Amino acid sequence: MHIHVLGVCGTFMGGIALLARAAGHQVTGSDAHTYPPMSDLLAREGVTVHEGYDPAQLNPVPDLVLIGNALSRGNPCVEAVLDRQMPYDSGPAWLSREILQSRWVLAVAGTHGKTTTTSILTWILQEAGLDPGFLIGGEARNFGVSARLTDSPFFVIEADEYDTAFFDKRSKFVHYHPRSLILNNLEYDHADIFPDMEAIITQFHHLLRTVPGAGAIIVKDGVPALKRVLERGCWTPLQRFAGTGEWQVRLDAVDGSRFTVLEQGVERGQVGWEMAGSFNAENALAALLAARHAGVPLAVGCAALRSFQGVRRRLELRGRAGGVAVYDDFAHHPTAIAATITALRGRMEGTERLIAVLEPRSNTMKMGVHRQTLGPSLQGADRAFVYAPADLGWDVAAALDSAAQVYVDMDALLRALDAELRPGDDVLIMSNGAFGGIHGRLLERLARRDVPAGS
Repeated sequence: MHIHVLGVCGTFMGGIALLARAAGHQVTGSDAHTYPPMSDLLAREGVTVHEGYDPAQLNPVPDLVLIGNALSRGNPCVEAVLDRQMPYDSGPAWLSREILQSRWVLAVAGTHGKTTTTSILTWILQEAGLDPGFLIGGEARNFGVSARLTDSPFFVIEADEYDTAFFDKRSKFVHYHPRSLILNNLEYDHADIFPDMEAIITQFHHLLRTVPGAGAIIVKDGVPALKRVLERGCWTPLQRFAGTGEWQVRLDAVDGSRFTVLEQGVERGQVGWEMAGSFNAENALAALLAARHAGVPLAVGCAALRSFQGVRRRLELRGRAGGVAVYDDFAHHPTAIAATITALRGRMEGTERLIAVLEPRSNTMKMGVHRQTLGPSLQGADRAFVYAPADLGWDVAAALDSAAQVYVDMDALLRALDAELRPGDDVLIMSNGAFGGIHGRLLERLARRDVPAGS
């Protein structure tokens, strides 16, 4: 079967293309902007990618067109698919029908930490010999890809609450029918899709309706919005962690690199790993419990965490130059921003400065929804810089007041950072996009300091 994927360079739809290719289909795709690493990965797997949405790419007519949720009516390819009555579907619906059906699906949902927790869970199952298939919204370093199809009955998926397609406004995760479900947390996000918190809670309620009674829901305790989700109906046994739940983590190192797993106060396992932050320790606990539900002993899971290498763009060290360390992170919600700053601070010796650099790029940020909490989220940094181009839509400088220096021009931001940074500083760059290649550009500037004058 020839499958054409519209929006193929997005992490999710790119993963769908990889799974379809692994399933034996001929796969092509297109996107408005084709860019690495997904474009390179697709090319290596034999997926031909077209730049732009010229309807000519639909000749000869594919057997099926999968349409990503970033595309809407008015897109030339979408209009051609409808006008010519080509068979089409959404990525989540195809995934559910062709890949997930009859498999034991382990899903990770929540506002924060989905990619990391999904990657941890996948690695635990891998180390336990279960050889899981997976679809992750990022690149787990242990695997080097975001999606994989295997013969295993187990499949791990990052369960995103974003909408499915222009013709299906349900959340993606209602298609997945998980047997093991992690609910990490829940806050207001995706303001371009959901008018209020209640709308998000409704979608999570629909997700809970799909989990069988023989399944398991691993839920973070003490989260008000998750409590409201559960109050609307739950038909599956719960395992509660954190808060006052029966499962806890006790940090044995201030940076979270060592912790103990506790069940009702009784020690059940110890973990030493490369990750940082209490939130990642709790992510790991949720993954351990989901893997345990799939039959992986807790001791095996704890041992697997020792070799977990993390996820790209999650506190990823991009390089050092001029005595300065430059980190990259995907954080784009105030809660995640504050947690990431805290995690990096925990790794520091106490004498370095932590310089935070933020691009408020998400649709929710662009709408100004988090303008009141953005400033406080940056308070853990010694200095903060924010890139807010004039077309952002709201006055970032006024909202942040003295919490950060705000720049509307990328070159001006780079000059300010170059002037500010000194040896020993840690720079934490946060964005859910490419941020104009600022990481490499900053490292190039800093590297010039290492070049002797006149050389």
